Amino acid sequence: MGPRFPNWSWRFEMTVHYLKTQTARIFGMSSPAEGREYEDALVILSNAINQVDVEHAESPVTGDWYTPKSGSPGVSVLYLHGGGYAYYPKAHSNLTALVTLAAKSKTFALDYRLAPEHPFPAQLQDALAAYRWLLESGIPAKKLVIMGDSAGGHLTIALLLSLRGSNMPLPALGICLCPWTDAENSGASMTENEANDWIDGSMAVHWANWFCGDADRSNPLISPNRADLRGLPPIYIQAGSAEILYDMNREFANTAQAQGANVTLDVWKNMIHDFQAFGDTVPESKEALARIGEVIAKYVN
Repeated sequence: MGPRFPNWSWRFEMTVHYLKTQTARIFGMSSPAEGREYEDALVILSNAINQVDVEHAESPVTGDWYTPKSGSPGVSVLYLHGGGYAYYPKAHSNLTALVTLAAKSKTFALDYRLAPEHPFPAQLQDALAAYRWLLESGIPAKKLVIMGDSAGGHLTIALLLSLRGSNMPLPALGICLCPWTDAENSGASMTENEANDWIDGSMAVHWANWFCGDADRSNPLISPNRADLRGLPPIYIQAGSAEILYDMNREFANTAQAQGANVTLDVWKNMIHDFQAFGDTVPESKEALARIGEVIAKYVN
């Protein structure tokens, strides 16, 4: 019996299986707090974290600065983490370090409030506060990139929409890694890719309920697939064709391009949700991270 896909190594397949079983265990726990505590114990070590300095910040917003130990960052990144808006595991520091190195940036990873204790729009309010703080600290908008994975990709788009509506200076670029873009969780891949991905469609539905609360799901800040995306900075999206969010990512990109918005979607064949987190150990992840650096170099001068 061979691998699930030709480009999957046995190590990759075993890791996906491990992620799937552990995520299912967390999903089945009695409370978000219990799931967060368990997830924090699943720390995956990465060489990337050893190549950055991490400094915690508490005021006026909470988060961590990631700075490469070598080189002089020419760009700043506001990084918005994934986790279904309900989790922020310690292991996510590895992905943050990987994108920091790929972007050659000084990265502020925001610790925004989590659902279900804090439903929409708490996370967007925190992201807006962080963006204002970065501008007030002297970082030019033209040297600033907003980036996020999964729920953080959703928050990236919502933040860009809010900045446009507030007539605030817009960043140079938005980057979304495997973003959640539709609160209705539409698309055939939500079920067709369940066997391949480490997240099930039922989990996405459950976390969406936590995040949305009583809010109107047709609100473009909740379902960016419904948004008018004209007048936004360039948005670069990465997705895997084997993840459950694949179809909604394609729909978002198609909608944006039909509007004339500058949105680019790159797809990696047979890759799962947040595959970029595998770093140098998986060729597709390594390529995707390198592409992030190339896109930033193109748009941030």
